[in-house]
Amino acid sequence: MQSKRLYDDNLYRFDTPQASYWEASGGAEFTAAPQLTTGESCDVAIIGGGYTGLSAALHLARDYDVDVRLLEAGHIGWGASGRNGGFCCVGGTGVQGENLIKRVGLDGAREYYRSQVEAVELVRSLATDEAIEYQAFGAAEIEVAHSERAGLGLAKDQEVLTRALGMDTEFVTAGAVRERYFDSTEQFGALVHRPAFGLHPLRYCRGLAAAAVRRGAILHSHSQVRHWRKGEDGLHRLSTDGGSLRARRVIFASNGFIQEDLDPRFYARTLPVISAIVVTRPLSREELAAQDWRTEHPSASARQVLNYYRLLPDNRFLFGGRGHTTGHVEGEAATYEQIVAKLRYVWPAWKDVEIDYRWHGLICMTRSLCPNVGQTQDDDSVFFGFGYHGNGVNTASWTGKQIADWIGLGQEPKSLPAIIRGLSGKFPLPKFRTEILRIVISIARWLDDR
Repeated sequence: MQSKRLYDDNLYRFDTPQASYWEASGGAEFTAAPQLTTGESCDVAIIGGGYTGLSAALHLARDYDVDVRLLEAGHIGWGASGRNGGFCCVGGTGVQGENLIKRVGLDGAREYYRSQVEAVELVRSLATDEAIEYQAFGAAEIEVAHSERAGLGLAKDQEVLTRALGMDTEFVTAGAVRERYFDSTEQFGALVHRPAFGLHPLRYCRGLAAAAVRRGAILHSHSQVRHWRKGEDGLHRLSTDGGSLRARRVIFASNGFIQEDLDPRFYARTLPVISAIVVTRPLSREELAAQDWRTEHPSASARQVLNYYRLLPDNRFLFGGRGHTTGHVEGEAATYEQIVAKLRYVWPAWKDVEIDYRWHGLICMTRSLCPNVGQTQDDDSVFFGFGYHGNGVNTASWTGKQIADWIGLGQEPKSLPAIIRGLSGKFPLPKFRTEILRIVISIARWLDDR
């Protein structure tokens, strides 16, 4: 089995926070997660301190009084849960609408979309119940057509989503987008989705962590799992640089930064994809008016290789997109240049606006293009949840709860859609995943620009 990570070590510096806007505005670092430095034991051990692991820890401790410990390689919020774009919206899969119906049937597609709406509302309820100040902003997601052809496609999608799948969607013409939301060089109508909103992802992540600790879970940051084995006594042993942890059950809750070498069952199950974000200085009222900007809703293009963007509460503008396929510093710099150039092309009135923050991270894809949630087939004491396709705020939070309910109730939740149960197949030619990804992205960009 290949144990080397897919990307350059530059992407895996667990001791170094990203120089992101979220880190700069996220308040005090969460300090109630000391490094594991001794030998400990628990009922459930969680590998990964992002939304999935934190939600599972919170729900296990709060709802079922389970003895649970969590191990995170960096600080709480180091990974994608602390550096994503802050979109809480329906998604989680690369197979949507009509294509999802073709794959799993109408009932299966409705089941999946219902779970996504439930996931968005779960984030809202967690924030209310646990007093998490996550800076909610906006009340819908706007999917923007980048061409007339894309606009026709979105209008067709809206029919399927609303009439067949019961979703709250609305197609808006280019003129109406300009009057209600904004204008740009790539604006040919839009599909408006509800429920959805933006939030501060790191504040939400730290809020989940604080709630989990308050409810009785024990968290350990800077405690990367180096070895994982199961003894003849049936107990799992997780070793870190500073200590060790014995547990009856394990939740493998890594996502884009997955450690494939820990367990061969998870090798080549994912394809992490680099995504990068830039944030401008605060925009003036006049600058916003120059692009007819008048919305708080988070937005994204309808491209296959999409851009996503939103106005932040302090009037800074966030703009993100897919990055390079190496992870090294030179590729990172080139990605930022491309994203800034695209921002200035789409929003020409802001071509001279300074960029204050730049950072990058990994989203996680699976071969099935759907989340993977469940137990390993050969060991019912190992649970997993990952593969959110750039939509982890709500999907990961919901997944953590599903796994917690599974453990707490002793049976698989009925609310778990069939399409996401279990591990999807391994990617072929796993050593060459990034090279294949580079080709796929090039083809997708060509198709986008036709």
